[in-house]
Amino acid sequence: MLNLPNTALIIIDQQQGLDNPKLGPRNNPDAETVMLKLLNAWRIAGMPIIHVRHRSREPESVFWPEQQGFEFKPDFSPQGGELVIEKNIPCAMLTTDLKKILAQKNIRKLVLAGASTNNSIESTARTASGLGFRVVIVEDACFTFTKSDYFGKERTAQEIHAMSLANLDGEYAQIINSALLLTEQA
Repeated sequence: MLNLPNTALIIIDQQQGLDNPKLGPRNNPDAETVMLKLLNAWRIAGMPIIHVRHRSREPESVFWPEQQGFEFKPDFSPQGGELVIEKNIPCAMLTTDLKKILAQKNIRKLVLAGASTNNSIESTARTASGLGFRVVIVEDACFTFTKSDYFGKERTAQEIHAMSLANLDGEYAQIINSALLLTEQA
């Protein structure tokens, strides 16, 4: 059984809008399967789970609240007492009650999974680390989308994913594979 005291699983933005083709090609097609394994392990262990949902302020966004893309993917619907935090910026720590909730529950370690690696995962990890939380990012439980870099060169989703993880590794977060997390309880 999973035993990570004072640790919460935070699943970020697993909403139907992520499947919109306008977001372009993505990496890690098995990320949702891995996230569901993590979610199941946390549920079995009775450990804290927090679902983060993006509520966009932009009507053209795939996360605009007045359309289906805002809704959780069915497999990621919160159950029982699982918390739901809504954010309107990439970071789940700012402009929400997440920091206060974590403090009330004496949670000091956060395991992050979801989308997108270079956006909501990265901004949440950086802020959480700066606030003193120990952050773990499950690299095979995250994904992102193809994007052009600052100089206009198109980068694959895997390149962006890898660079984002490299930027975070060590200084802001521990990057780990799900198999290691679930077997060694890092």
